[in-house]
Amino acid sequence: MPQVKHDLYPWQEDCLKKWFANDGRGMVQAVTGSGKTLLALTAAERLRKKLPQELRVKIVVPTGALMRQWHHALKIFLADAAEAESMQKSDAPMQRPAAAGQKIGLRGAGWKSPSDCPYMIYVINSARYELARQILADLKDDAAVLLIADECHRYESEQNRLIFEFLPYTKPYKDRFFSLGLSATLPSGQAQNYLASVLGRKIYHYGMKQAASMRTICKYDVYHIGLSFLPEEQDAYLSITEQMNYLFGRLLQAHPYLKAMSVKEKYDLLRLLASDKNQKTARAASTYMNLSFKRKSLVCLASARISCACELLERLPSSEKIIIFGERIRQAEELYALLQAKHPGKVSRYHSQMGQLANRNALNRFRDGSARILIACKAIDEGLDVPDASIGIILSGTSVQRQRIQRLGRILRKADGKERASLYYLHLEDTAEDNCFLPETSENQIFDLEYFSDTKEFYNPPYDKTAEKLLADMRRAGAGEKTLAEARRCLRLGIVRSDWLPGRGDPDEKIKAAKYVSDKNYWICMKKMREL
Repeated sequence: MPQVKHDLYPWQEDCLKKWFANDGRGMVQAVTGSGKTLLALTAAERLRKKLPQELRVKIVVPTGALMRQWHHALKIFLADAAEAESMQKSDAPMQRPAAAGQKIGLRGAGWKSPSDCPYMIYVINSARYELARQILADLKDDAAVLLIADECHRYESEQNRLIFEFLPYTKPYKDRFFSLGLSATLPSGQAQNYLASVLGRKIYHYGMKQAASMRTICKYDVYHIGLSFLPEEQDAYLSITEQMNYLFGRLLQAHPYLKAMSVKEKYDLLRLLASDKNQKTARAASTYMNLSFKRKSLVCLASARISCACELLERLPSSEKIIIFGERIRQAEELYALLQAKHPGKVSRYHSQMGQLANRNALNRFRDGSARILIACKAIDEGLDVPDASIGIILSGTSVQRQRIQRLGRILRKADGKERASLYYLHLEDTAEDNCFLPETSENQIFDLEYFSDTKEFYNPPYDKTAEKLLADMRRAGAGEKTLAEARRCLRLGIVRSDWLPGRGDPDEKIKAAKYVSDKNYWICMKKMREL
């Protein structure tokens, strides 16, 4: 059998074996950037070759951006498949022709292709009301159907379940219906049970630790950077917390089981209590939730975040592409204005108030390199493919583990010349905000730093100790003030990087390749740091 010009990782081959062994049904949980799209397209290609009848592939995605990405990937994949089949020997067994020359249909985000295309890509908003009917029509037309549900954790909601309305009617055609769910973060409990009932059970899990050890994502470092409130912000936070503690104590008296609940369960119950007939209970629950939102906003919008992000950008390599993830549009706009003044034309932003065309232009400028820094809000957590972004900054965090994994995954895709990725997680110390971004790091390293907005300096104890020793050795060796000043400049940059540690590139090669004296001096300092 001719092979498509895409080499699969061992995990992908193993996963495909399990999927076929499960009759072509099941869900796959794999870290962002590890190759879920290629896995799914290969599954479709191999399935097509096994079947005696035509296969029609339905791909469902949550956003227009993902629809465009799948369309691009599918065009390339099918072209390669067609080329591979054209190289068959003339005496090889006859097989059904590849679909490379056939039309790929798009439905949603302004597109409405005919529904009879061999490959159809739907945005979920459009798929809700037509996918079930079209799958049944294909099955009745004696075709086989493969449903690929990308980011399938999004399809458990009541509205999105409409895409699976056809399932009760597929029993006569069960040997011709196949499904594959894809997600970096499958839900647990009842949500996963529902998805398993419509897409098939979870057949494979490929996590961050496995991907890092098997080199299917690039090596990475996570930097936890502790921030502090301004005095007036600290006073406001403590005042709100005190009020919340008092109200929660009152609520516990009437509902003691609140104490043992998870955060989600607690707030679900508080929402119910806010509409309770008991006005005192309703008022306490409603006030508590309002104060909680106010406190979260205070933490999210703390002034130290923007100060720290700006200072980080001044110290990070000017050749690297950087994504800054935020939670609030107001904060993203404020940072954008500051960075535009410092780096004119090199900054773009992406959020829900920008409009579809403006957001698309922002992504295109980031991809082609005309913009080096992309500031993004929640709208970008799923649906962005930027393989050459090597640095991420979490300006304001999220407590949702799924979003954390998605954000880290944005910078972990392997690319030519990409040695390592770095993620900087900014968090407020002594608050309810988590101080750890992701506990599972495998062989990758976590660095704990502090940032002081009054002096605009970072504190990194192991690094600081080594840097002081280097400067002391240079002074003993008779280095002049000009040389010491240049060393301090280089060391000021290195404090937020890991270049001073072994295994972070060959410093001699970096020194030889440096285009500017300042870069050469930096790597000389990093080499000396390693030698101490």
